[in-house]
Amino acid sequence: MDTLRTKDYFYELPERLIAQHPAQRRDASRLMVIHRKGGMEHRVFSDIVEYLHPGDVLVVNETAVIPARLHGVRETTGAHVELLLLKQTGKDQWETLVRPGRRVREGEWLRFGDGQLRCKVLSRTDAGGRVVEFAYEGEFYAVLDALGEMPLPPYIHEKAEDPSRYQTVYAKEKGSAAAPTAGLHFTPELLERIQEKGVILEKVLLHVGLGTFRPVSEDDLTQHVMHAEYYEISAQTAERINQARQMGGRVIAVGTTSVRVLETVAQEDGTLCAQSGWTDIFIYPGIRFKLVDALITNFHLPESTLLMLVSAFAGRERVLQAYQTAVEKEYRFFSFGDAMYID
Repeated sequence: MDTLRTKDYFYELPERLIAQHPAQRRDASRLMVIHRKGGMEHRVFSDIVEYLHPGDVLVVNETAVIPARLHGVRETTGAHVELLLLKQTGKDQWETLVRPGRRVREGEWLRFGDGQLRCKVLSRTDAGGRVVEFAYEGEFYAVLDALGEMPLPPYIHEKAEDPSRYQTVYAKEKGSAAAPTAGLHFTPELLERIQEKGVILEKVLLHVGLGTFRPVSEDDLTQHVMHAEYYEISAQTAERINQARQMGGRVIAVGTTSVRVLETVAQEDGTLCAQSGWTDIFIYPGIRFKLVDALITNFHLPESTLLMLVSAFAGRERVLQAYQTAVEKEYRFFSFGDAMYID
């Protein structure tokens, strides 16, 4: 019986196995293959084609990471401040984290660059952040591209030499504070090979917030509250997935973010319809999957909601045994690390 205690999703990881940079080639990462009916294989990510069948649907998340970290000053004091954009809540309004944030008060202004971008602090959030409203000339994302930095996770200590490597090759809709990292392994050529085999490629959208990656602090994981994230699935994508399933095709989700969209929208019978909104779905062992048949994912942090989701899909003991094997075989972990395919 899978347990619902947070501590039962802890594992020991040598720090040297936390990947600090991406593999030289996206599809040259290692791939651990786990068969839920039994068995494990060790391959290279480009071999993923062998595990996909004609008529299957490969579902990817087309969100794009924004350069969400801004360095500026408080206009009242000139003191340095760092702003991290978490999610858009209105036309020019964003929920953010501010550092150091203790003294940043409602009503004051922060300035970035030479004043090309300013924001007014509107309110505090329950999580200790701030809601701000930006003022700028021109197009917001153009200004952000000029002034912002790519917000790499805190366990990556080296600055990104090539920020595009923290972006999937199919990224389209700007809005994420972090990359949907399972998709980082795909190249245009690999996707072409997959489609030539008769696999259907479909895209959904979920803008990734940093809350997804935070460890669970409650002892009873069912008490954990997820941060809501914006998602979309189009009528065309829903229809194509429904048709493929009717014809016997499997739904293969690329990453936990794609899983969260599909399982949020899926009806009890596994069918989909067009939908958009905010999801705070938390998938942990004991929750039944309605739609997803196979999963491509990276290796996740101990005691994280992502590890719990993968455990819900494949079983906690099987997953933690696989992680132990990955440590022994020196797989690379987390955002820039290696991948896992579970069928």
